[in-house]
Amino acid sequence: MTGTTLNPVSTNGSLRRRALGVLAAVAGSVATWLVGALVGVNYAVLSPGEPETVVNLIPVIVVSLGAALLGWATLAVLERIAGRRATVIWLSLVVAVTLLSFVPLLQVEATVGAKVALGVMHLVVPAALIALLPRRGD
Repeated sequence: MTGTTLNPVSTNGSLRRRALGVLAAVAGSVATWLVGALVGVNYAVLSPGEPETVVNLIPVIVVSLGAALLGWATLAVLERIAGRRATVIWLSLVVAVTLLSFVPLLQVEATVGAKVALGVMHLVVPAALIALLPRRGD
């Protein structure tokens, strides 16, 4: 009797590691925001043609969680359709999206401290995802 063994995309270990990656991405953004707040960063930003907005902790959590979950979902879909190339494709997408995420940050008016803290948040999320989401050995 011949049988085919399927290699599952997510084992319990990789599921835990990926969930930890999402948690680390959110925690890193929250920690960055809190450190900035503790040192007195004014998170008020002024977008062209828009009223001043203060970047509070709730949007930081929501956006970093959404980005992390979207990154995980994208990797999972790529693993199903692209096989072994999935990680390379996903990493390329992460780099491209990270670079594009800086465009709005460069267009707003804000204090140097706010831009630095927000920029660090734009790097913390993909760093956590890159470290923890891809399967090992790919």
